[in-house]
Amino acid sequence: MAVSTSIRKFVEDNEELAIELLRTLAVIPAPSGHEGRRAEFCMKWLTEQGAEGVFIDDALNVIYPVGCCDGGKLAVFSAHLDTVFPEDEALAVHEADGRIYCPGIGDDTANVVVLMMAAKYIAENHIVPRDHGVLFVLDTGEEGLGNLKGCRRIISSYGDRIASFYSFDCCNYAVSDSAIGSRRYRIELHAEGGHSYFRFGSSNAIHRMALIISDLYGAALPECGRTTYNVGVISGGTSVNTIAEQCQILFEIRSDRMENLDAMSAYLASTLDSHRRDGVEITSEMIGERPCGRNVDMTAQARLSDRARRAIRDNFGAEAVFSPASTDCNIPLSEGIPSICIACYLGDGMHTRDEYVEKSSIAPGMMMALDIISDYFIDT
Repeated sequence: MAVSTSIRKFVEDNEELAIELLRTLAVIPAPSGHEGRRAEFCMKWLTEQGAEGVFIDDALNVIYPVGCCDGGKLAVFSAHLDTVFPEDEALAVHEADGRIYCPGIGDDTANVVVLMMAAKYIAENHIVPRDHGVLFVLDTGEEGLGNLKGCRRIISSYGDRIASFYSFDCCNYAVSDSAIGSRRYRIELHAEGGHSYFRFGSSNAIHRMALIISDLYGAALPECGRTTYNVGVISGGTSVNTIAEQCQILFEIRSDRMENLDAMSAYLASTLDSHRRDGVEITSEMIGERPCGRNVDMTAQARLSDRARRAIRDNFGAEAVFSPASTDCNIPLSEGIPSICIACYLGDGMHTRDEYVEKSSIAPGMMMALDIISDYFIDT
């Protein structure tokens, strides 16, 4: 449906406010597990805009409930607070050629701003939900090893009431309506080690780990669906003249099918077993898991996909780019809740220090978000 006149006027009147909010929020560090400063800022800002009942839960999610008091069904609109950059890194905004540059400014700060502005519109106009209560959620732990902590807490608290779940994430007309699952492991190996000359021939943890990595990269991938694996981090050793006693890797498996994750996990376990011998100790710990979707009502899911497609076309004049992804939606999809991830801005450089947002995309992003959200409210 066309965006209402009141929404259009709100966006026109508040475009510069949104851009200033983006500049402000972007420089508040929020690595996964340390989102507290951003959470406090966002709760205070939303309250100042007239949002009532905003609170921070024990996962550091900022939650603004609207019409959620009767125990009825809920629609959730979320965006994640955390970024991939460390807390002690100085974040600075600069602008050029209509772009705002800052590490983390797009993923997911721009989408957080769009959602906060939509919440401001609902709050200051005292708009009432139509059939469902609505939760606006700024969640935590989406990046890195955050293991979707914030979204897991939302599903734990409200899961049996949630009828639909929207995540505002990614950029450039991206839409995801299916989940790529993953399992992440920390694998550690201890060996004899010793002086590089006098103990030459002792088992070397780095060498043994290299053999394991070689075998992992020789895996035969499942034929159905798409499955990938990656050794992303390796560390260990003491010095150039020391036979390494310890080595550690972080290993990830991804797939769009749960049975493929199971098969690759079994291959990992058998590979590690084959390398256990005298003088070598190997431990493996799963440090993160993102499930695939299951038992989702595909008719209801298709309605969300069609709605996202129309909203991008109507507000950006572009076609949605659909692809599976690993996002907050993995958790509700794994519980059978129709869910969709939608990008609300244009930009590039995600997860790099050259990340940027096109300033001109913030206004259509706000209109698109409100276009979708307004379906759940009366007289917007």
